[in-house]
Amino acid sequence: MTQLALVIDLNVCVGCSACVTSCKEWNTSGPAGFMGDLNPYQAEPNGTFFNRVQTYEVGTFPNTETVHFPKSCLHCEDAPCVPVCPTGASYKRDQDGIVLVDYDKCIGCKYCTWACPYGARELDEQQKVMKKCTLCVDRIYDESLPESERKPACVLACPTSARLFGDVHDPDSEVSVVIREEGGYPLMPEWGTKPSNHYLPRRKQQLHIHEDELIRVDNPLKKEERAPSGPVDAPTLDDFAL
Repeated sequence: MTQLALVIDLNVCVGCSACVTSCKEWNTSGPAGFMGDLNPYQAEPNGTFFNRVQTYEVGTFPNTETVHFPKSCLHCEDAPCVPVCPTGASYKRDQDGIVLVDYDKCIGCKYCTWACPYGARELDEQQKVMKKCTLCVDRIYDESLPESERKPACVLACPTSARLFGDVHDPDSEVSVVIREEGGYPLMPEWGTKPSNHYLPRRKQQLHIHEDELIRVDNPLKKEERAPSGPVDAPTLDDFAL
């Protein structure tokens, strides 16, 4: 069975939130919207998002590093949010494994939120229904778009190509290859939900920089500097009477 999913490379994610804004822009105007904003310009803004980037500081000062961790629905193969839904609003599609919510059936009881160990579902406070990532299901099957653009909005927007999209059950797909070759892992597998989305781990890199490379040729602080003046042997204008 096909299982569409995302693979996120934590080694190149820079936390720019382009995936967050592009996701909201595409989905709030599509069939998965409306995605409300509450007090967006006040002290405590809030709203509905399908994707959020969480940033952590890891290590002990001074040996610390910043980790940007994008998180959305993981489209679990054994999704715990589906069986707890009393109305059948939460369901998993057989053809591609995408987990969706039928807004017409959702009563906003939040059972799915309590069942999800990843905190990937949010209640839209204005429409009072549960909302989550759809993998841009309306976009990836839109034949009016060029094939290269039939990907989730977050994947297309990422400036560092930290987000990949494909069938994780196809051993020859791009996502399966990187999971296999670069140590991709699911989030919190101990819960037994079999998340379809995977993450690529951060990798330690060492750069060997020569001392000369630390000197900027275009250093703006040196552009206005005057060269040191030495003794003048040649005649100058002061030596000629007008």
